[in-house]
Amino acid sequence: MPDLPPNLPVRDVVPAHRFDEAKLAAWMAANVEGYQGPLKVQQFQGGASNPTFLLTDATGHLYVLRKKPPGQLLSSAHQVDREYRVMKALAGQIPVPVMRALCTDPEVIGTTFYVMDYLEGRIFRDATLPGLTPKDRSEIYDDLNATLAKLHKVDFVAAGLGDFGRHGAYFERQIARWTKQYIDAKTEEIPEMDALIEKLPARIPTDPSVSIAHGDYRLENVMYHPTENRIIAVLDWELCTIGHPLADIAYNAYLWRSHSPGWGSLDGVDFKTSGIPTEDEYVAKYCERTGRSEVPDMAFLIAFSMFRLASIGQGVYGRILAGNSARESEAINGCRATATQALAVLEGRE
Repeated sequence: MPDLPPNLPVRDVVPAHRFDEAKLAAWMAANVEGYQGPLKVQQFQGGASNPTFLLTDATGHLYVLRKKPPGQLLSSAHQVDREYRVMKALAGQIPVPVMRALCTDPEVIGTTFYVMDYLEGRIFRDATLPGLTPKDRSEIYDDLNATLAKLHKVDFVAAGLGDFGRHGAYFERQIARWTKQYIDAKTEEIPEMDALIEKLPARIPTDPSVSIAHGDYRLENVMYHPTENRIIAVLDWELCTIGHPLADIAYNAYLWRSHSPGWGSLDGVDFKTSGIPTEDEYVAKYCERTGRSEVPDMAFLIAFSMFRLASIGQGVYGRILAGNSARESEAINGCRATATQALAVLEGRE
């Protein structure tokens, strides 16, 4: 087989995520146009939620496979079929990879999965963008902002996504969903989560806006052109639904308050010289692009985003304890710390 692009973060498939590669190869031959065997399967590092794999065929064509994790799953989690559907629907409107095929038959590799084309580009894991010029940093953050604004202006009904989620009452539904997810995955008492569950519903904004909501829109979840400061793919659509645009901009803006380099953090950045905008500048540019005068009650919106992250973190921790994650060495429950900060933000203490 031809050599892979250098520095790809892949490894052999970890034991917890192994599947019948011969069955996958047969499915690829029947469902993916242009595929030629034999097939080589490697696993991308990371992927705590949905395991992700690099597939290489005999011609050197590279594909990416995303699948549900093994084991008992929380209700409504790991919906890779929804990821596939939304990216296929948005092709030509929002930068997304080419979707190849979706498989919902568990007889193939054990869980639902989809295959898309691999894209060569840059993913920035360090939000401070070290080694780049102020001009590069400015352009990278500006396109991140512009692409989100563009997503929120997509006519989702015309795109065939009118039934992709209920219209309205987004925050009510999300708070209920992530409360249930947290309780189902709960491993210890966390009073800060209990307080958020009690207090968040009273602060839900009255703004009736409805749009596609990506759900996990941040710098690490987009890919930039190899040499140009423009996005070529928005990735990780697992949490996408028909929702509220303010949830996305607030989740994106949480980066300015995060202290976790692993998730993304701008701690220590000099906003006057780095080229990276401040939170206020970033949000104001989004408002300009979407015709808003402001984003009201950002404290609620960011606290809501963090509450959701805390619930997700509890679920990841639960899967690690159950042996269903490739990240057994990272068995640390970050739910409490995230919930503590979220409550402080909601109450105006941070």
